[in-house]
Amino acid sequence: SLIPVKQSTSVTKPTPLILAPGEGERREFRTRPGVTFTVKVDPKNGGSEHMAVVTEDMAPGDRIPIHRHPHADELIFIQSGTGRVTLGDKVQEAHAGTIVFIPSDTWIGMENIGKDHLTHIDVWSAPGFPDYMRAISVPAGEPITPLSKAEVDELRKKYLHYGIYQ
Repeated sequence: SLIPVKQSTSVTKPTPLILAPGEGERREFRTRPGVTFTVKVDPKNGGSEHMAVVTEDMAPGDRIPIHRHPHADELIFIQSGTGRVTLGDKVQEAHAGTIVFIPSDTWIGMENIGKDHLTHIDVWSAPGFPDYMRAISVPAGEPITPLSKAEVDELRKKYLHYGIYQ
């Protein structure tokens, strides 16, 4: 006779989700006040052990500092606005409909160079980076206490596995 094999279960069982634009874990950066992002899928939202998805709304003039992800590939889907994307040693303008593929360990940065908001969806092939994003933000609507350079440096050191900044 067959003996049943006990399967291991994760702490959070993945949950299928259909997320409307306003749904998810909405947060505001302490390092970039006025800029919001929403964690849509990761281990804490949906229980994914294999990917992370975040949407971001960048104000005119805002920029994502140049960094790289040693643990994951990333895709950026630009939904609206105009950005200047630094990818490795290339700098290129990108508009709505553009997809940026960032292999792991490739330098990436983006600046909103338009007059309107730049909105995009970011997908990582492994979870983790949203944990750093949470550490440098607060839930949307809560008071913003800016981080000092020393505090940002300490958080970047703590989350070094997920993102390395120039």
